[in-house]
Parts: sequence; C-alpha cells; structure tokens
Amino acid sequence: MTQSEPQPVTGQPVGLKVDATPALRPGPETLEGRYGRVTRLAPQHAESLWANAKGHDAIWTYMAYGPIADANEFARWIEGRIALDDPYSYAILDPAGRAVGIATLMEIRPQTRVIEVGHILYMPALQRTPLATEAQFLLARYAFETLRYRRYEWKCDALNAPSRRAAQRYGFTFEGLFRQHVIVKGRNRDTAWFSILDGEWPQRKANFERWLSPDNFDAGGRQKLSLGALNNAARS
Repeated sequence: MTQSEPQPVTGQPVGLKVDATPALRPGPETLEGRYGRVTRLAPQHAESLWANAKGHDAIWTYMAYGPIADANEFARWIEGRIALDDPYSYAILDPAGRAVGIATLMEIRPQTRVIEVGHILYMPALQRTPLATEAQFLLARYAFETLRYRRYEWKCDALNAPSRRAAQRYGFTFEGLFRQHVIVKGRNRDTAWFSILDGEWPQRKANFERWLSPDNFDAGGRQKLSLGALNNAARS
C-alpha cells in the first residue's frame, strides 16, 4: 500500500516527503568483487566478448539487436555502445581479466532518483556462475549507495522466462505487465516490470552477501542456501 500523510492544509492524503537532491550519474568506476569485477566497457573488451558470444544466437533473442555476424561488426557495435551515456555500459570480467558479459545502467533519471539495470548480455561462460550474481550485486550496491538512487528497475520481455526468474531471484518485486509496450525486431513486446526500493536494499544486500560468501558453497561449488529462497523469505 502506498504510504501517505495528510496534506497540511486540505487533509487529503499525499505521498511522504523524500530527499529531492538529485542522484549522481553513473561513471567509469571499477567495482571489485570476490569472483571478478565490473568496469567501464572499453574497446579492448571486444575480442574476449566476441570469443565468448560467437555461435550462441540464443543470447540475442530478447535483445533489440543481434545476432552479430562477425568480429569486425561486433567491435563496431561495442564502440557504438561505449559512445552512449544512457545506457551506460559496463563489462563483467572474470578473475583472469577476460570480459564475459555486459550490463548497463540506463533510463537514468537523477531528478527522481530512478535508474534501471538492463541490456544484460551474459555469455555462456558467465551464466550460472557466482560472478553472474555478484555483478548484479555490485551494480545495485553502486546505484543505491554511491549514486543515491531510490528506485532500481528491471524490465524484460514478458516471454523471457529466464530474465523474469533472475529478477525475482535477485530480489526485485514484480509490479505488472505493460501490454504492447514496444516493438522489437518487428514483433510485439509486452514488458514485465520489476523494482527494488532503497528501503528494501539493506535486506537485499544482506541476502546477496550471505549467498556470495565462500561458506555458502561446498567443495564442488554447489550452493547451500538459495538466493531466491532468501529473498522470498524477506518478502513474506
């Protein structure tokens, strides 16, 4: 339920007062983690990203672009992404420094302190690894704690079941569908909307940290506690 208070003169319900100081825009930060790091996308990442992306057409299905034909076209595409301020693109690097994924901070609205994580391109080498989850944690922590956003959004094609599952596993709350929201590659897209709010972040952060702890994995690298279960318990 929407929180409210009486308007001082009329007594009508109005939203609670908030700090209206604008948030900061994303910058070329390097976010260090235990399993890898997130850093500003750069031309030198193209070779590794292409090596991990080529031949895997399924990673492009729900994106507004791709599949990309060859290494040269891919390098040009990377250069184009780097040139954009919104979305602002980051590379996800494994412990050896190889780029294995891309994620962006986008729909950047400092005045209302709202930002989205999107254009997420996880290569097969990154999928279902601790780094895949840690990258999302690092970006969310940066958005909430450094840039001072109060609403952190995730949107995806309503038919993209893996993305919807990932959003809920990471602690986002499903808010509903925007029907016939956009046209992508000549096809209708209904969009599923999710969010985490600043008041929810401390619990989500604690759950991320608990899941990412080395103690949460056995000798074979299998998780002991599920992040989804931790976040579902926090919602109940």
